[in-house]
Parts: sequence; C-alpha cells; structure tokens
Amino acid sequence: MNGSTKDDEETVRGVLDRWKAAVDAHEPGRVADLFTEDAIFQGLHPYSVGRPGVADYYDSQPPGMTADYRFLETRRLADDLLLGYLDVTFSFTDRPALPVYLCVLVRREGDGWRIGHYQVSRLAR
Repeated sequence: MNGSTKDDEETVRGVLDRWKAAVDAHEPGRVADLFTEDAIFQGLHPYSVGRPGVADYYDSQPPGMTADYRFLETRRLADDLLLGYLDVTFSFTDRPALPVYLCVLVRREGDGWRIGHYQVSRLAR
C-alpha cells in the first residue's frame, strides 16, 4: 500500500504537534513518551534506541529551543505505518536557527500513534 491521503497527514501532524509542544516547553520526558519503546532515534548526535535516549537527547537541548515544521511528503506504508518527510527549523535564543530535514515513521500502537523512527538530516538548501 502506498500513496497518502489528507487523513494520513493529519494523523502524522497530530503526533508532531504534540512533539513540537513538548520540545518547545523543554519537557524531554513528554517528548520521549511520543516514541515507541524500541524507537530508533537519530538527531544530530549519535543514534539511540528507545525512549531513554530520546529523553536524554532533548534534555541536552538548550531551554528556549523551539521547532517549527512543514510537511514535504507523507506516505502510508501499511495500515498501521505512516511516513512523514518534513522541513524543520529549530530556533534558539542565543544562536542562529538550524534548518534540517526530518523523516519519521509513525506507527499505530493500540488506540494511538507513536514515532518508531526519527532521523534528522542537515542538507544544503
């Protein structure tokens, strides 16, 4: 199954809106709760697997960091798996903004959706 619908983007957006709110509030535990127990996480530091690595990564980010995103692509890979490819800008209080690309796989678990894979890329724009 491939392709995407507006509902698919809204599903991914629902997860990422909660991610953004937790990042903006500098609440690493709340960010980590949005990920699956076995999530592969690749920020701009060495990768980790699982929620503790996600929490540690966001705990190391400076207070005042915020994230703004826009969708570039969305794909439904299976009934319970969606891909989101986004343009994200992380803003800081004391340094220039950092534009990146973000690819997430969002997986349905029970009644909700969580991030199972997260990978940031810094590419020339």
